[in-house]
Amino acid sequence: MAKTILDFEKPIIELEEKLSEMKKLSDNLNIDNEIKIIEEKVQHLKENIYKNLTRWQRVQLARHPERPYTLDYIYLMTQDFIELHGDRNFKDDKAVVGGFAKIDEYKVMIIGQQKGRDTKSNLHRNFGMMNPEGYRKALRLMKLAEKFNKPVITLLDTPGAYPGLEAEERGQAEAIARNLFEMAKLKVPIIVVIIGEGASGGALGIGLGDRILMLENSWYSVISPESCSSILWRSWEFKEQAAEALKLTAEDLIKLKIIDRIVQEPFGGAHKDHNAMALILKNVIKEELSLLIKTKPEKLIQNRVKKFSELGVYEE
Repeated sequence: MAKTILDFEKPIIELEEKLSEMKKLSDNLNIDNEIKIIEEKVQHLKENIYKNLTRWQRVQLARHPERPYTLDYIYLMTQDFIELHGDRNFKDDKAVVGGFAKIDEYKVMIIGQQKGRDTKSNLHRNFGMMNPEGYRKALRLMKLAEKFNKPVITLLDTPGAYPGLEAEERGQAEAIARNLFEMAKLKVPIIVVIIGEGASGGALGIGLGDRILMLENSWYSVISPESCSSILWRSWEFKEQAAEALKLTAEDLIKLKIIDRIVQEPFGGAHKDHNAMALILKNVIKEELSLLIKTKPEKLIQNRVKKFSELGVYEE
């Protein structure tokens, strides 16, 4: 797969290519000082760009095709993963994966939305867009986790629930609503992590939990910037303005108390180093689990309901 370069990353790539050429010439020429100057420029440019990303640029990073997906995290963070299939009603939705696994000393049920990396795998995974059977499959696994008293970890990464006619015919809205209802009263800890795109009810359908974590360059919103732009301006050309207005980044949402914690990514984004990103997330999840498993089920439910009941409430 060809390496994907985002528009705002092009100046960095151009400077790095120039640096690479100069290093090749350094065997025959004494240009060490010039190389050092270019290296400092590259580092300064990277810091200037990655520390001042716009909201739209973070959306682009969240969608980066080389970014780690749910199965990448499962294989890098967990041991003894046993994938479970099907909703016991219609079929197995490939847009969501889940099963029992171990995160070192913790035995958990891990569930997440899975995208593909090329056309064939994206069609197989339906671009990470779940059908009603996907939400019912996820709920079945959560109920199984509750039966065996194991915490639930959900990884959110979807452009939305599948909007097709057949999904509506099979009860898409009811499936998402049922998940919210059942997750609110699940008797085991639930940790939700937005690892990429967290769009609309498609993400929220497996996104109700005790702790809501969000990767630094992910986004979480009721609507995508493009869809918002098309509704308000009848065009996708205003997606950058829409992203700014939606306040959909981790920094925005922690201020609004919609999420509980930001998980830092390797410099430049999670796609730069899958192993490092997985290790960071693994340690954060273990830290959160160590606190949640000490809470009694009744208190967990009470705190969870209170948490979501207070969203959007304010005083003047």
